[in-house]
Order: sequence, then structure tokens, then C-alpha cells
Amino acid sequence: MEHDTQARVRISRIAAHLNPRSDGFQNMEEYSGVYQLNCLAKGASPGFKVAILGAAGGIGQPLAMLMKMNPLVSVLHLYDVVNTPGVTADISHMDTGAVVRGFLGQQQLEDALTGMDLVIIPAGVPRKPGMTRDDLFNINAGIVRTLCEGIAKCCPNAIVNIISNPVNSTVPIAAEVFKKAGTYNPKCILGVTMLDVVRANTFVAEVLSLDPREIDTPVVGGHAGVTILPLLSQIKPPCSFTQQEIEYLTNRIQNGGTEVVEAKAGSGSATLSMAYAAVKFADACLRGLRGDANIIQCAYVASEVTELPFFASKVRLGRAGVEEIYPLGPLNEYERAGLEKAKKELAGSIQKGVSFVRK
Repeated sequence: MEHDTQARVRISRIAAHLNPRSDGFQNMEEYSGVYQLNCLAKGASPGFKVAILGAAGGIGQPLAMLMKMNPLVSVLHLYDVVNTPGVTADISHMDTGAVVRGFLGQQQLEDALTGMDLVIIPAGVPRKPGMTRDDLFNINAGIVRTLCEGIAKCCPNAIVNIISNPVNSTVPIAAEVFKKAGTYNPKCILGVTMLDVVRANTFVAEVLSLDPREIDTPVVGGHAGVTILPLLSQIKPPCSFTQQEIEYLTNRIQNGGTEVVEAKAGSGSATLSMAYAAVKFADACLRGLRGDANIIQCAYVASEVTELPFFASKVRLGRAGVEEIYPLGPLNEYERAGLEKAKKELAGSIQKGVSFVRK
């Protein structure tokens, strides 16, 4: 009897590949006298359950591929409103330990989120030439609100990594949604500013003719224009720059996204480098959840580092999410002036996000 059951399961998996459903994502249905199952590996490797919301997009697809390669991921849920079946089929063929499951459309959002440890949100429309991150607000704000309502209901204790721009506003939106649901935990909502750090390390290494992997540049403030404040005086290993180099590096780091948008000439924004940075940050969150010590990264979080309710700075990640937020440390005159500009811009962006949910 057990042998017959196993054979039926194998047959149903083959049938699922040969005759997939049009929606493709229910775990089980009747097919030719046997149950049709998603053809998914059983007995996933030990690890964490991760969901990517917006997995079929320009950032979502490379992000999904890279997360499938992460040994800390046991289950990978891919959600989007279009094209998830193809992305899921493609990535599920990779011979790594994570089990991949796809979810298509609003009606399957709750299934995608139930039981997740980490949720990554790259969903939304990308920037195009001439657009600022605030131009994206009206579209992406609604998307982030809807997705966070699902998270608050189905996995309120998950760590949430928000990539959708404008991050300076979407993180406050997420916080307000969780407050309304009565499940707000400021330690679990993190705006991903890792791309600013990645760019800073790369551009500094180019100027100094060093390996970027050996550079650690703190980037604080926010994730748009002048709110991005690289603290070049605190780089490790310690480095010295001329004033001209400081101004060049600060300007290039602040406008790195625009550089890519213009270079792509209307065909997209920074998708590949963003996916790379998002995976670096997600991996840090997973290592923190595992209990690894001294996992320190920059992130945009609820904070008391300044008078603003949200601010990006170095944080220590752990099993509870953000377990410690570090002060800015000593700033030079140029950085102090940059901080004041950043705070003025950030204040408006934060209020815009809060007002969007409260209106």
C-alpha cells in the first residue's frame, strides 16, 4: 500500500509538469484519477522561510534567483500579480536546497505570506528618466500598504525588508499599517539602504585603487538624493580624501540611482545591483535570526538617533530583528552640514508616508 501511494505521488508530480494548471499554484487538485501536486522537492533543507513580494519584476527576478542560492533559505515563496508561474518554474529548476512555491494575484497573497520568517518587498514601478522617487509615490504607496496589510494579518512577527521606493516614505507607511492592525513592532520593519553602502564602497575603492570588499562605508540618513549621507570620515580602514574627492564621492553616491536610470535610457532602473544589495542585507537578517553575533549593517528604521521618527544608521541585527541602533558618531563639518540637509528633506517624506495611511 505504501509503495502504491509513493508511486501515485511520483506520477502526480510528473503530471503536474506535463499538464500544469493555468494558475499553477494550488497544492492539490484532481487530475486523471490522481491528485495533481506542485512538483516541488520534499524535505527542504533546514533554514528559514522567505517570501518575495514582487518576484516577477526587474529586481524581483534576480533577487529570487540569488535567494534560491542562499543556504539559509529552506522555503522560498514568490508572489506577484503577473508572470509568477514562469519565474517560479524557471527558478525551481536550480539544484539548491530551497523549495520554491509561486503565488499569483491578490487572492493568493495570504497563502504566500503564512508562516514566513522574512518578507522582502521589491514590488512597485521602477524609476524612469526624469522621475524622482517621489514621483513613484502615488503608485507604490498603495502597493506597499496592501502588501503590509497582508503581512500584518498572516505573519505579523516576520522581519520585513522594504525595497519599494520611495523608501523614505514607504517604511513609515508600513509602520502605520502595522499600528492600525495592532501588530506594530519597530524592530521588524527595515528599509533597505544597502545599495547606498554597496555603491559607496565601490566608488571609494575606485578612488583609492583598493578592493571594495575591504571597504566599510557607513551611509546614514535616508535613501534618496541629499538624504543619502555617506560618512567618509568613518570609513574602515581609515582613509583620507581631498575636499574635491569628498564632494565627488558624496555627489556620486547620492545620485547613483540616477546614473543607472540615465545610462539605461528608459529601459529600467538599478535592478541588478539592487538585487545584489538586497540579498546581502537579507542574508544579514537571516544570520541575525540564526543567532549569529555582531551582524551590523546600515538600515532605515524607527529611530531615536535624531529628532526624526525614522532614520538610517548602523544597526545590530539579531533574533528579534533590530536589537541595537548605533549613534552617528563624530561628524566633520561637511557631514554636519549634509546631515541638516538630509533631515530637512526626510521630515517631509516621512510625513507624506504617515499622512497617506492616516487620511
